[in-house]
Amino acid sequence: MQYEVEVKSPIDDLTAFTALVEELGAEPLGIREEVDLYFSHPSRDFAATDEALRIRKVGPYVALTYKGPKIDPHSKTRREVELELAGDQPENTAVALLESLGFQVVREVRKERRLFRLPWEGFAVVLSIDIVQGLGVYTELETHVAEDQVETARDAILRLASTLHLPSCERRSYLELLLERERTEPA
Repeated sequence: MQYEVEVKSPIDDLTAFTALVEELGAEPLGIREEVDLYFSHPSRDFAATDEALRIRKVGPYVALTYKGPKIDPHSKTRREVELELAGDQPENTAVALLESLGFQVVREVRKERRLFRLPWEGFAVVLSIDIVQGLGVYTELETHVAEDQVETARDAILRLASTLHLPSCERRSYLELLLERERTEPA
């Protein structure tokens, strides 16, 4: 079983943060646009259970991803199950299948993601700088590990976050942040 160990934080000074990432020797992996389509469950409230179901599209790559509840109060560590989808317009087929089962589209989240690889304390960390439409700039530090490595990986990721002078760990997803912003901003 794979776990995604993740820390997310807002970035105030993108230039300074990028310079620090480069000083640490992070290897640039490129820039891509990600479009995530989130779904609600027909018989349980994912917001209450702290779960997520989404379809992610990155160019021709499309995947269906389930994210389980966060397992600690310091990071966004959680079980993650991802299934790559294939065929002609797989995102449309997946949406049709999920809607036929009673799932409903909640919201789309779009971001430009600059990716870096950064080996850190024995873990292959992927560092992303995300420009999220409607939210601003964030960074995510993540690695994927087996269950028996979760605590060690989380502690390593938290030390990396400290080294990068990240102000805080944002445990809410981009979806949650966008929905909250929409609820609190005047129409």
